[in-house]
Amino acid sequence: MRRNWWRWVVGVLVVLAIFFPSTAWMHQRITQYKSNYKTPLNPTIMVPGSSASQNRFDSLITQLRQETKVAHSVLKVKVAENGQLSYTGSIRRGDNQPFIVIAFENNRDGYENINKQARWLNVAFKDLVKTYHFNHFSALGHSNGGLILSLFLEKYFAQTPRVDIDRLMTIATPYNMESNSTTEQTAILKELIAGRRQLPKKLTVYSVAGTENYSSDGTVPANSVNQGKYVFQNQVAHYTQITVTGDNTTHSDLPQNRQIVLLIRQYLLQENLPAKERAQNQADTKRRSITGETGLP
Repeated sequence: MRRNWWRWVVGVLVVLAIFFPSTAWMHQRITQYKSNYKTPLNPTIMVPGSSASQNRFDSLITQLRQETKVAHSVLKVKVAENGQLSYTGSIRRGDNQPFIVIAFENNRDGYENINKQARWLNVAFKDLVKTYHFNHFSALGHSNGGLILSLFLEKYFAQTPRVDIDRLMTIATPYNMESNSTTEQTAILKELIAGRRQLPKKLTVYSVAGTENYSSDGTVPANSVNQGKYVFQNQVAHYTQITVTGDNTTHSDLPQNRQIVLLIRQYLLQENLPAKERAQNQADTKRRSITGETGLP
């Protein structure tokens, strides 16, 4: 028995040689599974523009509920200046596509304030992920809400690992603020361009502009909206500019605009629109696809 001790040693070494690679392989597969797994819960986060409250999207949500025939639940979050969160509404059990509206107690305009709001958005976002355990979402921002979301994605989003943003739609977002210039850049546009390499690489972005007269929606110059291409172009998977004309294209009316509601249904909610509606909406909007994309899905 004593003379066979070396056989025991060899046996143990063989077991260890098999065990450790197998354990490493198993951990690798579990990590890969977790990274590929998407939670059923896939909310759409909505951020209003300056001076707007958490009720800004009520009319839009009512339209979406009526047209999709889905009673999307609504959770509203208000962020105080000290970072304290107050919640109204709830996410209904079994609703995998709820709407979450994030607004701010201090909702004033201005470059410095928009940066603060991006930081407050991060506070709310972290709490939402911790509470509801989703690992992917889409987002909608109206006016400065699109700036807040863009800054959040560049400066703070990486702080919440293993969460992906699938799609972002911005409506009448003034990437160059009130400037109508195509050459001069405001401070916020310079900051967004400087940080654009931090944007999620798999993101699909739709930038929607409304025009009363092909140059402005009455508040935001079309040129300012179009400067978003310098932020997203060649940084995200797909970036598409869409221009909506006709009725209800003033700045404040755009979230309820019929064509934009259809765009939200098709591209954010991934609804399979009837062919007639899809064709009509494409005829009523001007679309320019950038970053190598050959066409919209």
